[in-house]
Amino acid sequence: MKMKPNIIIPIILITLLSACNNHAEKAAEPEQNTANANVENEVILSPVQAKNSDILIGEPQTRLMHTELKVSGVVDVPPKNIVSISIPLGGYLKKMALIPGQKVKQGEVLATMEDPQYIDLQQDFLTAKSRLEYLQADFDRQRTLNQTKSTSDKIFQQAKADFESQKVLVRSLGEKLRLLGISPDLLSESSISRSIQVYSPISGYVTKVNVNTGKYVTPSDVLFELINPADLHIRLTVFENDASNLVIGQKITCATNNRPDEKYTASIHLITPNISENRATEVHCHLEGNHKKLFPGTFVNASIELNNANVLSVPEDAVVKWEDKNYLFSQIGTNHFRLLPVETGSSSDGFIEIKSPIPGGSIVVKNAYTLLMKLKNSAEEE
Repeated sequence: MKMKPNIIIPIILITLLSACNNHAEKAAEPEQNTANANVENEVILSPVQAKNSDILIGEPQTRLMHTELKVSGVVDVPPKNIVSISIPLGGYLKKMALIPGQKVKQGEVLATMEDPQYIDLQQDFLTAKSRLEYLQADFDRQRTLNQTKSTSDKIFQQAKADFESQKVLVRSLGEKLRLLGISPDLLSESSISRSIQVYSPISGYVTKVNVNTGKYVTPSDVLFELINPADLHIRLTVFENDASNLVIGQKITCATNNRPDEKYTASIHLITPNISENRATEVHCHLEGNHKKLFPGTFVNASIELNNANVLSVPEDAVVKWEDKNYLFSQIGTNHFRLLPVETGSSSDGFIEIKSPIPGGSIVVKNAYTLLMKLKNSAEEE
């Protein structure tokens, strides 16, 4: 069956018109999406909404602000305030009553040691001292005889050499006794002891106890470790890109992880002039004021105040955060605002630095979050 020509022509026209309409709709879709994208970053308030929102309009200001360098570090003490206790001669630990955390005073007895070699050393000293007295008398006698030529120079020189050698021996044995805490000046045959006392060289706290009663220790063994926390300081790690901005005397503000609201102040005292393998240098800072709640080894977060500079800044209330990004609202008309992404810098005295350019002049400086909530709620409703 053949179709009539007058029927075929209308069908072709309808098909062509339908294809053109579909093409036009597809071409219009990107323009519509673009328009919606622009509207999503803008919010318009009615006069009543603007009055109730208590929004304040202002201008960005150029202020003299110090930039801050965020770093981390630990609470530390100088090496002179950490002491490892050992003994110069081996021995058995006879008595000890220390536990970690115990407070000790300088000169306090920490432990009592025993060993036969302590007795031998005292015996050798007293024997050498007695012989020294004999050699000194013989030296004086030979010197007198030599002056009258009643004895030869050789005999006098031998007596002098023996006397000098014995003096050296007595002196060296005496120093060994002092290492053990025994005074050679007070030692006599009636005061020879088989034990020695281990005294605390500093006032502080016991941090480690590595021995127990009855254990034999060698000179290389560390019996105890002491620490004096009276001179705490902060040891910060600063990477090489920021190290050139540091100078001695710069102020530090730091806090611990468990007390982030409790701030401590310090100042840079020493800067290590060396970059380590991890591309960083160490900075030592003196703490100021009361820091009794800090303990050596505590991790801290710190801010270093760098040199002051004139920067563009806005009140902290003007900056809003959405999905880990910072924004401002600029005024583009009466009760008409646009959301602008910005890069922020340091903050001080209620103002925050804006590093990115701000198109236009007026911005929302108060209750900016009210606009953000309205903008996002409007977007969800659509």
